[in-house]
Amino acid sequence: MVDTVEHSKRRRAGGREARRAARSQSATSTVAYITRQIPVFEVLNEEGLALIEHNADTILEEIGIDFRDDPYALQLWRDAGADVQGERVHFPRGLCRTIIQHSAPAEYTQHARNPARSVRIGGKHTVFVPAYGSPFIRNLDEGRRYATLTDFQNFVKLAYLTPSIHHSGGTVCEPVDIPVNKRHLDMVYAHMRYSDKPFMGSVTAPERAQDTVELCKILFGDDYIDPLTGQEKTVTTSLINANSPLVYDATMLGAARVYAQNNQATVISPFILSGAMSPVTVAGTSAQILAEALAGIAFTQLVRPGAPVIFGTFASSISMQSGAPTFGSPEPALVMYICAALARRLGVPFRSGGGLCGSKISDAQA
Repeated sequence: MVDTVEHSKRRRAGGREARRAARSQSATSTVAYITRQIPVFEVLNEEGLALIEHNADTILEEIGIDFRDDPYALQLWRDAGADVQGERVHFPRGLCRTIIQHSAPAEYTQHARNPARSVRIGGKHTVFVPAYGSPFIRNLDEGRRYATLTDFQNFVKLAYLTPSIHHSGGTVCEPVDIPVNKRHLDMVYAHMRYSDKPFMGSVTAPERAQDTVELCKILFGDDYIDPLTGQEKTVTTSLINANSPLVYDATMLGAARVYAQNNQATVISPFILSGAMSPVTVAGTSAQILAEALAGIAFTQLVRPGAPVIFGTFASSISMQSGAPTFGSPEPALVMYICAALARRLGVPFRSGGGLCGSKISDAQA
């Protein structure tokens, strides 16, 4: 009799299946992204920001930007009214800003495989993304070593399980055990298989960017096209780095063009170590970053007006004694605040890095 009663209780409670279902549901509520309710932090007044913008326009007009090994890009700039001398493009003052403000969206939605996890980029919205481009991983058993595809998959899973991370990211680590010519396929597939959050695509070659687009078409199927507009939904955001100082190479231009043509978002992000790749001062570095970003963002709008695009930056410094890169110094934070203000004035979303330090190990001080 006791056994029968106990069995009945377990059956009414749902037993093993009910417990499994309960575990599968998150115990805490999560949001797809953050909508800020606090004011932004400004480090410069109107006069300071206007001076940096003036200096950036001077760089674009008098020094120019190289668009290397890409005749298509050079022809776009000729048609837009820029002065093209060889591979160096000189921009009439205000040209890039006019192009950007005419068509670049101030906000956009990056759609996720799970619609509940789609994120809003720009405006008062904040989206947290994992670190990008780590060549090494560290664990308790082996210490620091080069990353593998298994590590990559594990980091994608960790980002998926972390409520405070809204996005799956891109190259969360570099899986060196996979041949370069097919590595991007395994990486993008890992984001698609092990997470339903938004993700970033490959930019290491134009054809690999196109592979990302084709994979997205398979993943989203009929949902890839917005039925209201008839245009492609934005389902991936990818990182395009300027080859600072003042250069865009064919690889980055080709990847940016593929994504823009398919209405996929790009982060146009100069990568700068001040003192080596830019002036040593915060103001000088900020002016160069703005000049490079203006040229890259405007390029995406020439390829396809209205293509979603983000003003990005990564700036650190080098030791004037050893020449080694330094992280965790105050100057990169100042550059980040200034560039964020410049992006708001330009009217486009902004991407920044964060959490940088100079610690040698993952200790309490780090």
